[in-house]
Amino acid sequence: MSLIKQLWIAIVVVSTLAFGGSLVVSTLAARHYLEQQLQVKNLDNATSLALSLSQMPKDPVTVELQIAAQFDAGHYSLIRLTEPGSGAVIVERKYTDPETGAPEWFVRLVPIDTQPGVAQVQDGWHQFGTLTLESHKRYAYQALWDGTVHLLLWFLLGGAITGVVGTILIKHITRPLGRVVAQAEAIGGRRFVTTEEPNTTEFRSVVRAMNALSERVRTMLADESQRLEQLRRQNQHDELTGLVNRNQFMNVLDAALARDDAQAGGTLAIVRLGDLAALNRHVGHGATDDILRSLGRTLLEVADRHPEWEAARLGGSDFALLAPGADDAAALAQELAAAVHGAIDALPEPGGLRLPMAAGRYAAGEAHGALLSRIDGALARAEQTGDRAIEIAQAPDTAPPYTDLQAWRAALTASLDDPAVHLARFPVLAVDGRLLHDEAPARLLLDGAWRNAGYFTPWVARLGLMATLDIAVVRAALAEIAAKDEALGINLSSQSMCDARFRNELVTILQAAPEAARRLWIEVPEYGALRHLVEFRTLCALLRPLGCRLGIEHVGRQFNRIGDLHDIGLDYVKIDAAMIRDIDSDAGNQSFVRGLVVVAHAIGLSVIAEGVSSDGELRVLPTLGVDGLTGPAVDATRVRGEP
Repeated sequence: MSLIKQLWIAIVVVSTLAFGGSLVVSTLAARHYLEQQLQVKNLDNATSLALSLSQMPKDPVTVELQIAAQFDAGHYSLIRLTEPGSGAVIVERKYTDPETGAPEWFVRLVPIDTQPGVAQVQDGWHQFGTLTLESHKRYAYQALWDGTVHLLLWFLLGGAITGVVGTILIKHITRPLGRVVAQAEAIGGRRFVTTEEPNTTEFRSVVRAMNALSERVRTMLADESQRLEQLRRQNQHDELTGLVNRNQFMNVLDAALARDDAQAGGTLAIVRLGDLAALNRHVGHGATDDILRSLGRTLLEVADRHPEWEAARLGGSDFALLAPGADDAAALAQELAAAVHGAIDALPEPGGLRLPMAAGRYAAGEAHGALLSRIDGALARAEQTGDRAIEIAQAPDTAPPYTDLQAWRAALTASLDDPAVHLARFPVLAVDGRLLHDEAPARLLLDGAWRNAGYFTPWVARLGLMATLDIAVVRAALAEIAAKDEALGINLSSQSMCDARFRNELVTILQAAPEAARRLWIEVPEYGALRHLVEFRTLCALLRPLGCRLGIEHVGRQFNRIGDLHDIGLDYVKIDAAMIRDIDSDAGNQSFVRGLVVVAHAIGLSVIAEGVSSDGELRVLPTLGVDGLTGPAVDATRVRGEP
């Protein structure tokens, strides 16, 4: 039972006792007053009548007429004149009507008891008789009943007024209690929020304690996230330049080549610092390290301007820049060359450093060996051409089907207008083999064939049609859930998440299908959630009451900021495939994933590993504490839905 209900019950009980007690006391006091008045009236009237009879002739007719006149003029139940000594009745008048002027149960419950008035009638010096007079109680009962009813009505009116005033006061007094309850429920759901301390002393102490708990958890998460970030950098980054090392870069490259979303496909560029050994001998080890650090900072600055780009040091003299989603290799190479050459020229005595560069586009699904071979060939040609030559590697043999934006717009619009947007199915399994949900990436009919997201999503994003695509995917997912009663997971783009009209339309669609909405898993990429934190919080606040499961995918690169999301109420995170690749043989990544799982579990998040591609990864990941798995090696026989 809630505290509000208990307070109201206490108020009702206390009020009932107070009003009931007052009613009983008032009724008894009124009865006592009426009894006293009737007693006085009986005595006065008996004395007055006896005096009148004493002064009158004592013949029977006169006495009877006097008593009858008195009886008829007043309200009496009995007037009796008896002889002294024998008690024989001389004259008697009695009222026999049982009407009391009040309900019978009230008469029995509150009886009025009075003594009759008694007086002596004289005949000269002799006693003529004894007069007994008793007033009728009907009017006393009627007055007592009317008074009790009126008092009860006033009590009820007072109770109603007290209830209204009490409701207002309780709402005012317990207003901080609502925030306390909300905070307690949030902490119970592992959302460690803080609230303003109320003025009520008792509530203030509770809120202060819960705020302290939330602050300790936030501090713990920040410390642990920082420790994990240090571990990740120590394991995955080059110590001198701060760039990703070769092993981790190969994992990132493999994950990029396997992507099937807006960032599928892109450009890879490699810069080589020529004659590193000779440079070391010429300028010294310290100056060479300064040059390498400058190159690293420059590549990192270029990569940081784009959410999913990655810069790496591949070896002693080779530096790489992976640019998912960038399809103009020449433009990227020129941008990178301008930044690198400017940084090197700003160094004291650069000494004519050789910085050949090669860049080339890659396509989703391409083998990384073939890609690196193409880029290495172009880099060899650049070394032969000049100290700062730039070569563009031959693009993979996948010519785009449409030559310009207008052609792409017409094809995509026609496909999106068709309500039969197809969803593929890829299982996400719990570590015990249960199906958590199916990932459902979109497929569109283009060029007479069903194409995956990596084929068309970059063009959808460029044409500003992401919200249209995401709405079509949501409608298709809800229709499939309603038809098959299976949980589905879909991705929302950062562009759609930041669109207020899209968010409103999404809520409207989900509200129209509440049962299906509760089986829908919605996730956004890590870079989008953290880069647009306000919009992501707004989206979560809108979707949380609808019962959707909310998550973040491709988590890892910015996990040190995941503590910023501790109060949103997410359900799960998916670890990026680059962190999972070959994890069975990478002790450093194992330590990072294990720590990531601990932090995620501390704030109530399930952890799912993406891109699981080998039996070794399948074997190791459950020992690290992950809750779910997805990828090519996860129950491959269940991959279905390709048209």
